[in-house]
Amino acid sequence: MKISTKGRYALRMLVDLAEHRGEGYVALKDIAERQALSKKYLEQIVPVLNKSGILRTNRGFQGGYSLSRSPETVTVGEVLRLTEGSMAPVKCIENDAFVDCDRSSDCPTLYVWQGLKKAIDTYLDSITLQDIVDRQRESYSNDYVI
Repeated sequence: MKISTKGRYALRMLVDLAEHRGEGYVALKDIAERQALSKKYLEQIVPVLNKSGILRTNRGFQGGYSLSRSPETVTVGEVLRLTEGSMAPVKCIENDAFVDCDRSSDCPTLYVWQGLKKAIDTYLDSITLQDIVDRQRESYSNDYVI
């Protein structure tokens, strides 16, 4: 499994919004600048996040984006499933259904893929945007020079 640029950029954008949560709406150009990302590419990701209810948008002067939910409630798994689709390691167990496989009833390796999917989902759903922000702040606070 490989996470695409879309998934990685979406996560970085949302973490940036979580970091700047108390500042009102944040312009996309500011996020793109801080994160060294393409504003054009972020513009393509915004509709997916907006439609899902994670983002709140405000047009016009002082417009921009903010999280519509608390960063403690948005998981990495949720963001990646929105942008990447299924996190299943093999096609036959996408969406917990057996697809395109006439061997699923007696497949000797099926339990391996089901276990891997469960481990991936459990891990990604255990990390929130707030966890990432907290960890980043902790690493910055430990970065000092005498």
